[in-house]
Amino acid sequence: QVQLVESGGGLVQPGRSLRLSCAASERIFSIYTMGWYRQAPGKQRELVAIITTVGSTRYADSVKGRFTISRDNAKNTVYLQMNSLKPEDTAIYYCNAYRSPIDYWGKGTLVTVSS
Repeated sequence: QVQLVESGGGLVQPGRSLRLSCAASERIFSIYTMGWYRQAPGKQRELVAIITTVGSTRYADSVKGRFTISRDNAKNTVYLQMNSLKPEDTAIYYCNAYRSPIDYWGKGTLVTVSS
């Protein structure tokens, strides 16, 4: 069973930056699409960003130009650099590893953007 462990969340003021990390328990990144999703209070989980095995990326419109997803296959780690954070970015952020039909999720890390 692959485990995904997120880190890097916390409380940050609007306009500041955070970098989330997601480490896998084994070498899966080279064959899995990796993604970050988030769930705000009272809302459904939504896609934030994904990065494919060849490095192609896709972002939610709400984070384009502010967030950057990257992966380091040698370290089994995927990152989410979040800049210019807004209060509406407040959510639990979940790491995901996907290769049909297998889907793995981390337990999430809380990001709170507030002054």
